[in-house]
Amino acid sequence: RGHSGSHPRMGAVDVVPFVPIRGIGMDEAVEIARRFGTTFAERHGIPVFFYEEAATSEARRNLVDVRRGGYEGLAEKLHDPGWRVDAGPQEPNERSGATAVGARMPLIAFNVNLHTEDLEIARSIAGAVRHVGGGLRYVKAMGLSLEDEGVVQVSMNLVDYRKTPIPRALELVRAEARRYGVAVEECELVGLVPIEALEEVASYYLQIPDFGVEQVIEYHLLPRDGEE
Repeated sequence: RGHSGSHPRMGAVDVVPFVPIRGIGMDEAVEIARRFGTTFAERHGIPVFFYEEAATSEARRNLVDVRRGGYEGLAEKLHDPGWRVDAGPQEPNERSGATAVGARMPLIAFNVNLHTEDLEIARSIAGAVRHVGGGLRYVKAMGLSLEDEGVVQVSMNLVDYRKTPIPRALELVRAEARRYGVAVEECELVGLVPIEALEEVASYYLQIPDFGVEQVIEYHLLPRDGEE
């Protein structure tokens, strides 16, 4: 109840994604997500919404839409007939809020820090880069201030790295930053990244058009589907 922070959230366990990596398809991930979400909601008395590939309606596919209003707006949201929960009680859990459970592709959390303290510049660039602002189709972005470091950040989620690769997002941020006379200070990768997502990074920046992960020694040591 007293929580606050920079990122939007609507629950203590805010989001639980199931991501097919190897040896499992998206259909199975959807089935697992819905089974887990139903059990989780019933066991803990927490409202659950299904999102992305597990969504029960197109209006709930985008996590941004599901989260909109945050914890503070949850009670009002649950009174809206259009937001009947997918599992659990039709009222907020005061202590735990609500939870979104979904199935999706691997998401890359990729942030770009800018050499400025002007938050409006980061917000403007984020608005130009994200899909809802007319930017890249599979990018979600927001501008944040990192006061301890004296910089601002364009914080991005790349939701389909095959169609919007890391270099494309970074170079658009860099180009927009130049409009304000601002340089990129450093980039940040939060969590893990699929090895295939690094193909385009190496291909673009090393200028090797036909580079593939098959050229990485360690790739051949990984188990194939069906192998232990």
